[in-house]
Amino acid sequence: MILSYTFEEYARMVKAFHGSTAPGLMIGGFMVDLAYRNLPEGGLYDVICETAKCLPDAVQLLTPCSIGNQWLKIIDTGRFALAFYDKNTGKGMRVFIDAPRLDAWPHIKGWFMKLTPKSGQDDARLMKDIEEAGSSICSVEAIEVSLDRVKKQKGGAIVLCPSCGEPYPSLRGAICPACRGGTLPYRSGPLKGHGTIIRDCIGK
Repeated sequence: MILSYTFEEYARMVKAFHGSTAPGLMIGGFMVDLAYRNLPEGGLYDVICETAKCLPDAVQLLTPCSIGNQWLKIIDTGRFALAFYDKNTGKGMRVFIDAPRLDAWPHIKGWFMKLTPKSGQDDARLMKDIEEAGSSICSVEAIEVSLDRVKKQKGGAIVLCPSCGEPYPSLRGAICPACRGGTLPYRSGPLKGHGTIIRDCIGK
């Protein structure tokens, strides 16, 4: 079981939300379950994910924490780990993939450690092994989060950027971060081959 869901029920949730039953997201479900089993009941918890790949979606599927409400934060260390911590005390539990434990599951290890090329992976066997391994490939450690470092960022009053004219939080600077440059991977306005850009598409 993954919390109150069977593996099959969770797999259907994952596919509907994520688009596919990604192995990382399936393992992530067991990691969330393991965290809850090691935390006091009734607490109010925020979550930190140490990767942006798959794991945040498991948290958003199985907990009230989301990127939008800022109860889920991503601090991308590249490690496949998550930490639940009490909103008031910072005390909690961190769950992570325990590399030596992967040795008992060669299909999972081949996929996770990128030892097996995608073309050589047996997807059905991989998923079966993930179901059977469950949280046994993970370890748990007690943590204490520095709440000052993860508190919600306030943006201040909303003002109009003097450069682009769009609203943004005043504490982000004299002009919006987009106009300062280097923030966005795209540019707007009339583009070659696209004709006129219609910015106001409400009701269109």
